[in-house]
Amino acid sequence: SLPPQCVLTGRWVNDLGSNMTVMAVNEKGEFLGSYHTAVTATSNEIKVSPLHGSQHRTNKNSQATFGFTVNLSFSDSVTVFTGQCFVDEDGKEVLKTMWLLRSNVDSIKDDWKATMVGVNVFTRLRTKK
Repeated sequence: SLPPQCVLTGRWVNDLGSNMTVMAVNEKGEFLGSYHTAVTATSNEIKVSPLHGSQHRTNKNSQATFGFTVNLSFSDSVTVFTGQCFVDEDGKEVLKTMWLLRSNVDSIKDDWKATMVGVNVFTRLRTKK
C-alpha cells in the first residue's frame, strides 16, 4: 500500500537543489530535521543546518500547512519557511513555500537590507530501488 501523502517525514529537494530531511512528525505536529542548502550569500563552507517546525493537523484532503525554521550553522542568518503540501494531478507531493532569510547586519541603519524573501518548491526525494 502507498504511504499516506503530505506527511512531511522524509527527504525533499527544492528547485535550487537544496536538500531537506524531516524526522518523524509527532502527534502535536512538531518535527525536527536537517537542511543542506545548495545556495549561500556567504563565502563560508556550506554545512548541514538544523531545522525545526510544525505541521498543522491535516485537513480533510490532507494537504497540510506547515512552517519551519532553519538556523544556518555556517553563517549568522536564519531562514523561516511557511507553506502547504499539495498532491498534484499525477499524485506527486509538492511543497509550495515562501521564505524570509534574515542576515545579521552591523547597525540599525543597515536593517533595510537584512531580510530577503523568496519562494521554493520542494518535491519528495525518492530512494532508488
